[in-house]
Formats: sequence, structure tokens, C-alpha cells
Amino acid sequence: MIVFLPGPPAPTSLFQPPRRPGLGTVGKPIRLLANHFQVQIPKIDVYHYDIDIKPEKRPRRVNREVVDTMVRHFKMQIFGDSQPGYDGKRNMYTAHPLPIGRDRVDLEVTLPGEGKDQTFKVSLQWVSVVSLQMLLEALSGHLNEVPEDSVQALDVITRHLPSMRYTPVGRSFFSPPEGYYHPLGGGREVWFGFHQSVRPAMWNMMLNIDVSATAFYRAQPVIEFMCEVLDIQNINEQTKPLTDSQRVKFTKEIRGLKVEVTHCGQMKRKYRVCNVTRRPASHQTFPLQLENGQAMECTVAQYFKQKYSLQLKYPHLPCLQVGQEQKHTYLPLEVCNIVAGQRCIKKLTDNQTSTMIKATARSAPDRQEEISRLRNHNAQYEFGIVVHNDMTEVTGRVLPAPMLQYGGRVSTDTGRDCSRNKTVATPNQGVWDMRGKQFYAGIEIKVWAVACRH
Repeated sequence: MIVFLPGPPAPTSLFQPPRRPGLGTVGKPIRLLANHFQVQIPKIDVYHYDIDIKPEKRPRRVNREVVDTMVRHFKMQIFGDSQPGYDGKRNMYTAHPLPIGRDRVDLEVTLPGEGKDQTFKVSLQWVSVVSLQMLLEALSGHLNEVPEDSVQALDVITRHLPSMRYTPVGRSFFSPPEGYYHPLGGGREVWFGFHQSVRPAMWNMMLNIDVSATAFYRAQPVIEFMCEVLDIQNINEQTKPLTDSQRVKFTKEIRGLKVEVTHCGQMKRKYRVCNVTRRPASHQTFPLQLENGQAMECTVAQYFKQKYSLQLKYPHLPCLQVGQEQKHTYLPLEVCNIVAGQRCIKKLTDNQTSTMIKATARSAPDRQEEISRLRNHNAQYEFGIVVHNDMTEVTGRVLPAPMLQYGGRVSTDTGRDCSRNKTVATPNQGVWDMRGKQFYAGIEIKVWAVACRH
């Protein structure tokens, strides 16, 4: 058995932030529930390893598939029953040291690919021992600084399972709609999910969870996607090629999206769209390589009829150009589907934004119930990390509401003199009623600026 000892503690900073002088007293005390769940941390060490995957510049989703396959494939030789926490890049943590010492281990991992298998070279290298006990000591006040490497390890570990189960977007996780459907129009729909992060608090670590929502592209045939984008009610009534304005609008929406083909049976290869052809499938040509080595011009419609015995239903519609533009790979719209799980990063229209707001509005009890349900997705039995069931109860203060004095003028009984209407408004349920009110004193704003904080 290999045992690694933690290194010496990091030197303390010469400058320490001032301590909080005290707690506020103004206002009426009130008991509140915060969407923070206490995280119970064991007094153990976790083992940090560096992961280097080649070829590089792969999405985190692919990296996670590679590491998950590696753990299962090399279970007997290296990992045993260990279930590491992995961040999708280069950091992996285990609850026990792996039997590889401090040497770098090079492994080969194969994933079933789209048409052919993909082989990856994975290098596994020991980095350090991370002490969770030091984190507990810092939270209890025995250390001046919270060890950032311990916080990072804890965050990666608690995010690992959600990252494998859901679609990660930033620090949030989303899943396809099941039992509910909120279309936004234009081939977009609302996906609900949650945001989470591990944060140090007074005396312990807290898992902060909140519900979130964002727009995804709906998985559907590209023909239906085009109809939504161009507001075509019935595709059978579209008997003519797209106009230039229609093609430009359609291209703007579908460029950059991934599609999968349906004409190759179970082999649903995926491609990224780079353009939409100006000519329809019946006229769009490409250089077809013959068996004798020569090339001839062939239309997309002819090729699909000869190669796949597929008579296109919509030869008058354009094709998708996929992959690299110089390779001239064209696909008819009717053999393509929008790949699921693609987030919409384009700006929503005003109507889509309004629909999104209405779809995500929910009462406080419903939000509390949903957040409590999401807490169950963060159990980490491998590391002995336990997330408490209940939200954290804290004491808040309801501050006295400020009074607002409005302006305006009212006539006196003589009809000659006017005096200010010194109406003082008291808020009701946190709301000031501005109807029929004016500013106390109007002024001309000569210099102004807009500050945008994200």
C-alpha cells in the first residue's frame, strides 16, 4: 500500500482582512430559509491527479466520456472500486491513492465513434495530496486562510455526478424537458436546470443550489426547424425554392448547429453546419469520384437516388453544407435532424424573452421544493461527503421602509396661487404606487452614463 504524506502548510499572508466588527441590529428579526445546504466533510486526504488527453481541444463532455471509460476499462489494474471526481479538463481526485506511485502512466482509451471508433491517449500523473482536515481547521478559525486547493477539490467532487447525468452549461446543469414543454418559437425551447457551487461559510462549507433556465434548440427534423424559423405553416405548400431573404434567415439560425443524418440506418453520423446552399438539391452539384479515378459533376438529388435509392421529397429545397467548406459535403434537409442538447447562444427575440420569463416564474414554495429535490443529486458516498437534507435557517432583519415624498402642484381655493402637493407615500408589501404621482422636483439631466454589470 502506498501512503503519501501531505506537504508543509503554505506560508500565511502578511496581511489579513479585518474581522467583522459585529452584527446589525436595525429592523425586525425574521426567520428565513436560505438555499444553502450544509456539507459534512470527513477528516481525510484526497489524492489529486493530472489528466492529459490527446488529441487536445476536445469538449468537456468528450473528456468526461474518455475518463469514465478509462476508469471502467482499467478497473482491475488501477482503479478498483474507486469513483473519481473529474472536472472535465485536467483535474481528477480520488478518495484513495492509485497504485501507480508518482510516475506518469500512459493509457489508451477507445470510444465508439460516429462511423468509426475514436482512440485517445491519456496520461495520468500524481500531483499532490489535498487535506480536507486543513479545510475544517480553517473553517473553525484555527487557520488564518482557507486552503483554496481543498475548496477546489470539494467543488470538483460535488459537481462530478451532475456533470455526468446532465448537460453542463457554465456552472449550471440542464436536462431535456420531460412531462413539460415550453416552446419559444424559431426551433427553440426552454430547458430547466440548476446552478450549484460550494462556498465556505461561518464554521462549515455550504452547497448553494438554485434553479435556472435557458434556451436550447429543440431536437427535431431540420425540415420542421426550417418551417419554425421561416413561419411556414405547411411544408407541402412550399412548392418553390426558398427566396434569398428566406435562405439568409434560415442560414443565420442553423449555421454552427450540429445535425445527424437519418439515411444510414443505425449509423447516425453527426456534422456541424457551415452554410446553406444557394441552389436546391436538384441543381446543387459536387465532384463525384468514380472508380477509375476520374471525377464527374453530380447533383445531390441524383447522388442520393443512385447511392441510397432515396427519391427526395423536397428536391426544390436547399442543402446543408457541413464540415469544412472546401470538402463540398452537402446534405438534403430531409435526411437531417437537429442534435439534442445544443444550447442557444444567439439573442432571443422580444417574444421569446417574454415567453421565457412567463415559463420560469414560480412561487417561493415551488422553488423551495424544487431546490430541495435537486439536493439529492450531490451525494458523494465515495468520499464520505454528506449534504444535509434541510435548507439553512438564518435570522434576517426587515428594515424600516423609507418614505417617498412626491411632487406636483394643486390649485388653492382662490385659483391664483399654487403650492406643492407634499404627498408622502408609504410602501405596501414592498411596492410604491406611482400612479398619478410626479417627481418632487424635476431637473434636466445634462450628463449621464450607463453601467452594465454582469
